[in-house]
Amino acid sequence: MPWIGVLVLALSAAACAPTQATTTTAAPAAASPVATTEPAEAPTEAAEATVPAADVTAAAASGLTTEEVADLLHMREEEKLARDVYLTLYDKWGTQVFQNIASAEQTHMDAVKTLLTAYGIEDPVAQTQDQRGVFTDPKLQALYDQLVSKGSASLVDALTVGATIEDLDIKDLNDALARTDKADIREVYENLKMGSESHMRAFVSNLRAQGADYTPQYITEEEFQQILQGSSGRGQGQGNGG
Repeated sequence: MPWIGVLVLALSAAACAPTQATTTTAAPAAASPVATTEPAEAPTEAAEATVPAADVTAAAASGLTTEEVADLLHMREEEKLARDVYLTLYDKWGTQVFQNIASAEQTHMDAVKTLLTAYGIEDPVAQTQDQRGVFTDPKLQALYDQLVSKGSASLVDALTVGATIEDLDIKDLNDALARTDKADIREVYENLKMGSESHMRAFVSNLRAQGADYTPQYITEEEFQQILQGSSGRGQGQGNGG
């Protein structure tokens, strides 16, 4: 379809947008990992979300499964969560990496919105009028509140929150890819994953510039190291979005 080609070009451009590392050398604040309590774990169960009856009908009409619909709805709001957290942390700390990546997350949101429109699925972001920090999914709402609170404690904590969001996003994209064989959906998810890997590298680079580091909470250590080396991503993990 003509729209998917335009969409892929936009995503590829966003994935390659530079995200410069912060060079501030102030003494790092101690950063504890973001707590992996129920709010943090729950978003990985996107396929188990309750799908509105209207979306079940849309799924049947378009050939999507209810799991595919649930994943699309979840990814739309999860990308919004990333954008909203980064904008809030940019307001707090003024660190450019947050503003740069927030712009890329808007592109990710738009990509998923295009799929929702194509398949006739109601947009959850429209239901909240795209208000910053407001979500239809109560688990994502709780996670947003938790991450903003954590990231407001120190710059190192804020960068750790950024890496955590990308960690979770990559895990959820891996899961969603395993649940669909639709070429257009897979194309978007694979490009989103490339972007998230680029963002992960940027946040880890910024953390290391602050004398800190990140330990993955959702993806495996092996996948994490592949991402840092630029050898994970599209399809089999060969992305180099930077």
